[in-house]
Amino acid sequence: MRVSKLFMATQREIPSDAEIPSHQLMLRAGLMRKVASGIYSFMPMGYKAFRNVEKVIREEMDKAGAQELIMPAVLPAEVYQASGRWEKFGPEMFRLLDRGGRQFCLGPTHEEPFTEAVRDTIRSYKQLPVTLYQIQHKYRDEKRPRFGVMRSREFVMKDAYSFDADEAGLDASYDAMYKAYCNTFDRLGLDYIIVDADSGAMGGSGSQEFMVKSIVGEDAICYCSSCNYAANEEKAYTNPPAPATDYEMLPVEKIHTPNVKTIEELMAYMNTEPTSFAKTILYNIDGKIVACMVRGDREINETKLGNLYDATEMSLAAFDDVERITGAKVGFAGPVDLKEKIDVVVDPEVLAMTNFVVGANESDYHFKNINVGRDFEPTIVKDVKNVVEGDACPKCGKPLSMCRGVEVGHIFKLGTKYSKALNCVFLDKDGKENPMIMGCYGIGVGRTLAAVIEQYNDEDGIKWPVSVAPYKAIVIPTKVNDEENMALAEEIYTKLQEAGIEVLIDDRNERPGVKFKDSDLIGIPVRITVGRRASERVVEVKMRATGEVSEITAEEAIKVAIDLK
Repeated sequence: MRVSKLFMATQREIPSDAEIPSHQLMLRAGLMRKVASGIYSFMPMGYKAFRNVEKVIREEMDKAGAQELIMPAVLPAEVYQASGRWEKFGPEMFRLLDRGGRQFCLGPTHEEPFTEAVRDTIRSYKQLPVTLYQIQHKYRDEKRPRFGVMRSREFVMKDAYSFDADEAGLDASYDAMYKAYCNTFDRLGLDYIIVDADSGAMGGSGSQEFMVKSIVGEDAICYCSSCNYAANEEKAYTNPPAPATDYEMLPVEKIHTPNVKTIEELMAYMNTEPTSFAKTILYNIDGKIVACMVRGDREINETKLGNLYDATEMSLAAFDDVERITGAKVGFAGPVDLKEKIDVVVDPEVLAMTNFVVGANESDYHFKNINVGRDFEPTIVKDVKNVVEGDACPKCGKPLSMCRGVEVGHIFKLGTKYSKALNCVFLDKDGKENPMIMGCYGIGVGRTLAAVIEQYNDEDGIKWPVSVAPYKAIVIPTKVNDEENMALAEEIYTKLQEAGIEVLIDDRNERPGVKFKDSDLIGIPVRITVGRRASERVVEVKMRATGEVSEITAEEAIKVAIDLK
């Protein structure tokens, strides 16, 4: 491809609304352009890199025995209503009416349509197992689209679904997809970690995420360097201390704490540690007010709390609700003497606390010497806290570490959640109907492309791995008006094309420095510069990944580009 004909516009300045390197570089390198908040068009250069990611995914899925198909993006409400997810998705689902008033949505994910397709096709255990996949657009009305294609409202996903006759079959299908994902991300050159994860709206018995380490990652990853434990923040836990026993319960005291609402203010006011306090936060979970308690130095993990109630929408309780239920201003809530009976969800760590401080449900007052069992009874005892660096690993007890990461892949064991809801059954050897056992496996294609850029860039631009690079090599004649210079450049360009190499020739009448900057910005792995030694058939070759520069013959340069892996 001739750069003079390339539909591309690079930018020297960092776009003001681009917060992370991948977003900045994808816009600066002309890989994509913004259409609206969370919605992007891929330009030719970006789309070539995008298709290279798709190619690797497709090859590994096919190798694992999955079969590709394509489903519609516009889907009828009935199938999601049957599974219960029409309501579950809440405001994230794009909903629409056709001209006849029938409800549809733009597919946020495709478990239901795939389940229907298999239900209508497979009858016998002899036709199982089967794994189907597609690479298709998904739509989610994100509340806060950000970071370019990392969290967008329209995106492309590879989603696959396995159907088996029993749990052993599911384990085999899951393992095959696990290996296919490892192969995929290895080929794309990504440094990733596999973590236990929350299943979210997909449901199911268990799931794992493939996370690319990144300081700008949206997700917190908790891992142990001493064993193989790793989980995202929504799933990570640490074993709590044993519940307190054999201790003296001191008399409850009401303490005047004027204008003292936060744990930090209480620590200063009472001259004690945060582990002596238990904080109580009220939430509105699908219209139900719930109190949640954790130790004073802990933060509530809202995903864990929401999962307890299979929540569709959850937020902090409104001031009016807090004052009605506690009888106090926000900041003085506690589990004792609530004005209305509500669920009190208590983290297990609180059970190990004795004679601790809580809000007194009265403005400007706290209770001291509160004990679980004597002064209040939890409705639910469940881990609802965020794990922090240094907590004990639940497997080996060694200190846990934390890092940030970007989720690029997610695999789920769905079980019979969808097959039962949609009557996706098969006949076993005895002629008995059984629901199929399902798995679900997703990779965000655009997000994976952005994750590659996050890990492969420098101050000059992108440093594509060869497997993703839109073009493998670029030929740069320094003097396009010099006949000898241009002839050698055209010869190298032609021979690389004949060898099947995706190659650019920068035939623009621009200064060499401009061409070099663009080449580095868009990240072409091999740069072949035809310059002052063209008459000797000697060219300069620069490797974008290492910065290594050498002067070699044109024939040797062609071989370098062809042999690059």
